[in-house]
Amino acid sequence: MVQIFISFMIVALVMPLVMKWLGREGFFVAALVPLAGLIWTIAQGPKVLNGEYPEQSWTWVAELGLVADFRLDTLSWIMALIATGVGTLVLVYCARYFSRKASGLGRFAGFFVAFAGAMFGLVTTDNTLIMYVMWELTTVFSFLLIGHYRDRRASRRAAMEAIIVTTTGGLAMLGGIILLGELPGGSYNFTQLVEAGANGTLLDGAPNGIGTGYVATAIVLILVGALSKSAIFPFHFWLPAAMAAPTPTSAYLHAAAMVKAGVYLVARLAPGFADQSVWQWIILPAGLFTMLLGGYRALRQNDTKLVLAYGTVSQLGFMMVLVGYGTAEVALAGLAVLTAHALFKSCLFLVVGIVDWSTGTRDLRELSGVGRRRPVLAITAGIGVLSMAGIPPFAGYVGKEAALHVLTHGDTTDMVVAWIIVLGSILTLAYGLRFWWGCFWDKPGVEPTELKVRSRLITTPPALLAAASLALGLFPSWWESLLVGHANQNPGEPGHLTLWAGFGLPVIMTGIIIIFGILLFALRRPVEGVQRKVAVPFSAEGAYRRIIVNLELFAGDVTARTQSGSQPMYLSITLITAALAGTLALIFGGTNLELNYRWFDNAWQVLVVIIAAASAFLAARARRRLKAVLLLSLSGYCVALIYELHGAPDLALTQVLVETITLVVFVLVLRRLPAYFSNRPMATSRWFRAGLGAVVGVCVAGFAFISANARQHVPISDAFATEAYEFGYGKNIVNVTLVDIRAWDTMGEISVLVSCAIGVASLLFIRDRKAKIDPLRNIARPGQKNSVWRLKTDETTQAFVNRSQEQAMAAEYSESHHFLAPGRRKLWLPAANTLAPQRRSVILEVGTRLVYHTMLIGSLFLLFSGHNLPGGGFAGGLLAGIALVLRYLAGGRYELGAALPLHPGILMGSGLIVATLAALTPILVGGTTLQSAVFDFTLPVFGDVHFATAVIFDIGVYLVVIGLVLEILRSMGAEIDRHGEVEGLDDDGMDIPTPQHDRRKEAVTLREAKEGMK
Repeated sequence: MVQIFISFMIVALVMPLVMKWLGREGFFVAALVPLAGLIWTIAQGPKVLNGEYPEQSWTWVAELGLVADFRLDTLSWIMALIATGVGTLVLVYCARYFSRKASGLGRFAGFFVAFAGAMFGLVTTDNTLIMYVMWELTTVFSFLLIGHYRDRRASRRAAMEAIIVTTTGGLAMLGGIILLGELPGGSYNFTQLVEAGANGTLLDGAPNGIGTGYVATAIVLILVGALSKSAIFPFHFWLPAAMAAPTPTSAYLHAAAMVKAGVYLVARLAPGFADQSVWQWIILPAGLFTMLLGGYRALRQNDTKLVLAYGTVSQLGFMMVLVGYGTAEVALAGLAVLTAHALFKSCLFLVVGIVDWSTGTRDLRELSGVGRRRPVLAITAGIGVLSMAGIPPFAGYVGKEAALHVLTHGDTTDMVVAWIIVLGSILTLAYGLRFWWGCFWDKPGVEPTELKVRSRLITTPPALLAAASLALGLFPSWWESLLVGHANQNPGEPGHLTLWAGFGLPVIMTGIIIIFGILLFALRRPVEGVQRKVAVPFSAEGAYRRIIVNLELFAGDVTARTQSGSQPMYLSITLITAALAGTLALIFGGTNLELNYRWFDNAWQVLVVIIAAASAFLAARARRRLKAVLLLSLSGYCVALIYELHGAPDLALTQVLVETITLVVFVLVLRRLPAYFSNRPMATSRWFRAGLGAVVGVCVAGFAFISANARQHVPISDAFATEAYEFGYGKNIVNVTLVDIRAWDTMGEISVLVSCAIGVASLLFIRDRKAKIDPLRNIARPGQKNSVWRLKTDETTQAFVNRSQEQAMAAEYSESHHFLAPGRRKLWLPAANTLAPQRRSVILEVGTRLVYHTMLIGSLFLLFSGHNLPGGGFAGGLLAGIALVLRYLAGGRYELGAALPLHPGILMGSGLIVATLAALTPILVGGTTLQSAVFDFTLPVFGDVHFATAVIFDIGVYLVVIGLVLEILRSMGAEIDRHGEVEGLDDDGMDIPTPQHDRRKEAVTLREAKEGMK
């Protein structure tokens, strides 16, 4: 089962490529995965029917005891057959439903297969938490499938509505799962949980205060999730809105899969919890009212797809009542209706899609004569409608008749439920006949509908589903043998499925359904008129929209009041809150501490602290931005020196490198800001900020001091030295901590770094309002295509200026000013000629040329020696990044392409891949995630080598850091340079001191001088 789920997800990932290659024929490839799942599920049938349920367990997070248990019992088997079987047919249907020129097919196919896999996992897992994960996966993929037509507002709104409603219910369900799982008698295993509920042992050993109300609360929360997923009142409105999705989505998600998830959950838990009063008071009223409401609303729809949508709502209410009733006989009827509904409703949705595909409309008022020209399609739809209405001898009749037979032999409540089902079935037959009449009948006064396209293949899936509906109805005893295994888990006498149970009240009820259903259809026009005149005072969808609108208004008001755009105000609120919270905790905490301290270890520490404090004070008083940044960096370097004086060279090295990169980033950004801070006289504000800074500084220092003295247990860090060497195989505790002991933290940190880098770069590289991004800008080396100037004039025309002549004159200038290497006509740096002459420094260029490669070698030394000596992937990556900074400062933005002509995303992505592979590889050899191993061997030049596999993870960190620095230089450095060049050249002669403007003026001057000499 795990392998099948993984297969679904792998194929989902490759489907975009398959669809790009094969076009719509790629849906046949996609259908192979659910087909394989269907074949495997069928093969497990004998074991399941004999009670030998296949089980599989996979430890997911051992530390949390989270185990992915999978179990294929009768209910899971039936649902898996539906999910894989219907999914296969719908994917085959898609191969002709979508046109060859349709866009987004790869995306649709991938999401569809992924949804099918999530649904398969949902119905086969035996763990409630894994079920919740699969539950939310179906929510996410359904959102993407419903919103497939991204350019349509109705599609986007329907997708948002579906995900908001079902996710809200899912979160409530998660709360109920946790409440039941944490009970002493509870469990996160479905089998054990249902058994405990049936035996009444959930509260065994529970502390005082936890009683039946606790269990009732958990049940309510779980049922909220089930009702929202299955579109039961008051959550029913999202399903009709979801008809904005492509028809294959509706045929699968809204007939056979997603909406069945809530019904499945109720059927799964009913044997253990249906006897709870809160269960009955929720399931019966909500299900019965939904059945009537959906049928009533379906009678007035003119869109045939909406007729089926509201009919689905009605049928889901019917199913919810039966599977949650809590007796074996009714449960058997419920499972029969569940199976029949998957067949006839998928069939009818596919028929609607064919009608729309053939005629270009779904409006039953515009369709006429389709049945006469498509008799096979009309017969297929007729079988689906008769099965839906519960007319013999089809599958829907068998399930409905079994329910009526049981309920009519019960008490008063059972009889009331039976008559409500009869009323709902009358509505079902009426709107079913209206649907068939609207799609296929010849209507007086309506021109015969033109049929545009035809395909035998597209009619095959609904025909097979209709045939299955007839087959199950004709062989009810065999069908019963497939369902009875789960139904009999409920209390009571076992039920039976049959076409004829003898003459009695159920037969009379069926006759009433047929007579009054036909009569209601015949009076459809008066009924529609009454429905138009009768205004419903309450609408669940209206309530939802009012809630969303009010939430948006409230959020807007809160944002307007709190988000003033003032960064100092935000920072002040954050700091005041932190200081007050910590201070109040200390005051009212009631903890008596013995404060042990020493002022300093040596006089050098005092001197460094004085310099750091003085630089921080002067930075706060500085009016020039650059001066403030330099003083702030000096304070940071003093912190690094304090680390060194404390005997932590690794921390000191990392702090120095981080501070250097931070300084570079500040300087790059400050180039586009005014040189001075605000000149407005704000003495009061400055004194407030100074006081706040002093108070917060004292509080933070005090919190750290008190926290260090409040320790009551032995610090875990005391074991780091031993753990680092015995399990991480390294002597550098800091680096081993990063790549082994707390490697999960590092994995998260590098992921965040990559995300931030991508976000910042995307903002700077967006070219227009359509958010098109030029990812390769500022990467090519000098002389390549994108090193040609791209200018933009006020008339929004583009001009490309050939720089070859100007570069030749600049080279002449370089030779005369010693920018060429002695004895060679080569530049010290390849892209130096792209800079204006007055911006160039021969000392910087020569120095960069001499130290660049040495710094790279040094970074590699830090990388590979960092496991036992100061260094590591982070420090090595920073040193390599500083080498790139030197190349950029000395040679300009095109020098980055010469130094490292790679997209930063490639480096960062490669780093994440290497780190991920290093994390997962130990699992393949029987280890745990991120577990380290060591190999000792001898190399001819290096001698004895002690290689820990954590170094591979460190290589990933190294690549991520280099990619991050390169992205910073490319975006905040080179791209800002490019913006400045464009602005300077667009001013039409204005003397703006941008680098390329100055370089162009210098080239013009050289040209004029050369012409004058001639």
